[in-house]
Amino acid sequence: MRELNEIKDKYLTENNIEKISYLIFGGFTTIINLASYWILTSKLNLNYMIASVFAWVFAVIFAFVTNKLFVFKSYSKDLNVLLKETISFFTFRFISLFIDLGTMFLCVQMLRIHNFVAKIIANIIVVIFNYAASKLVIFKK
Repeated sequence: MRELNEIKDKYLTENNIEKISYLIFGGFTTIINLASYWILTSKLNLNYMIASVFAWVFAVIFAFVTNKLFVFKSYSKDLNVLLKETISFFTFRFISLFIDLGTMFLCVQMLRIHNFVAKIIANIIVVIFNYAASKLVIFKK
């Protein structure tokens, strides 16, 4: 039992729990992004770029709430803090939208990769960018 507690103390640090939470909620965000993208392109026949924008909107709203409350545990009720977090979150996510769209264009138009595979590639790049932005700028303590 003591060994289990030592392992827990060593690996379940606040930083590691934050990373695990980010991966879990990031996974849900990615599922929302990919599922809405698939529905918009496959079922509603929207252009892949337009579908990417709508999927981004759905995912970003979910991501803001979960990142703020569950990942980075930012509970401040101070209006200035909330405004700073909200503006910086959406600013960086807006940048990530262009990373997403650029990756989609490159993969689909230039490299001729299937649009859903391209969406997965774009999501991997965007998740890495978003974690760094959230950790280092948006919700930094």
